[in-house]
Amino acid sequence: MAKQKIIYIILALSPIPVFFFSLFLGAYEIPPLTIIYMLFKKIISPFTRSPWPETYGAILFDIRIPRIILAMLVGVALSSSGATLQAIFRNPLVDPYILGLSSGAAFGCAISIAFLPGVPIQLCAFIFGLLAAFITYGIAKTRREVPTLSLVLAGIIVSALFFALVSIIKFMVDPHKLSTMVYWLMGSLSLSDWKAIYTSAPWIFVGCAPLFLMRWRLNALSMGDEEAKSLGIDVGRERGMFIAASALAVASAVSVSGIIGWVGLMIPHMVRMLIGPDHKRLIPLSMTVGASFMLLADDLARIVTTFEIPVGIITTISGAPFFIYLLKRGGVKVWAP
Repeated sequence: MAKQKIIYIILALSPIPVFFFSLFLGAYEIPPLTIIYMLFKKIISPFTRSPWPETYGAILFDIRIPRIILAMLVGVALSSSGATLQAIFRNPLVDPYILGLSSGAAFGCAISIAFLPGVPIQLCAFIFGLLAAFITYGIAKTRREVPTLSLVLAGIIVSALFFALVSIIKFMVDPHKLSTMVYWLMGSLSLSDWKAIYTSAPWIFVGCAPLFLMRWRLNALSMGDEEAKSLGIDVGRERGMFIAASALAVASAVSVSGIIGWVGLMIPHMVRMLIGPDHKRLIPLSMTVGASFMLLADDLARIVTTFEIPVGIITTISGAPFFIYLLKRGGVKVWAP
């Protein structure tokens, strides 16, 4: 019991050391003691004139910190949505990427960038992300249930469809927008700034709040429709609410980071292996571990080479070996709390 509590505390507090570690990383070197002094000075007297060089202030407060915060927000959105979708579909192979939600949101973002610059990207991403999720669910659903294999195959079909539609848009836009769109689709946080945080953070919060506050209901939904109904839960309404909230969180993340795969699939598995399947603990810890993992992946994307690698490549490279390990160790099974 004591060991479990220690693991819980470590996972819950993991974003704090990773946040400070990430502050010291970057192409432009700033002495660690200077960074600590700058943070301390900014906190105690935010409106006084800065005694450090303007370059230091611009790099730390306008580039590194916004990027760190945005990476953590994206990690929270993807990992909590992945854990939620796995519960309501009772399928450990489901995540926003495989379900088609990410590709639908990406198509919405591409529509907004290419043809509807006056429409908020988050709105287009949410509409098409939600549409993709319900199309996948509708294709996979039989008379009484949603088979695991059918859901995965339906997600692959829907993802392929929306990626094809995105490819069509690529042929129709001018070269400047095309280069931006291609790099963005790989999953990147290179364009992070305070504006991206202001536009995405409220929607990520609105999407993730129901997942956190109603997480205890996921235990009932993950036991199956009949068991959940016997406990007095309106399965259709609850499932629709969780899908909509997950779609909003993922769409908001995709609108600022592009498509980043495997985070929503891998992080819930890692947390579940450590603390068990109880969603009252699984959802909040998936959020904290997802934030830490996403930030470390972005750190690696920034420092592994002289040029920046899209972070979506890093998460995919790390996700594939993880699931090979799971399969070799006995397969991925449907669980019940």
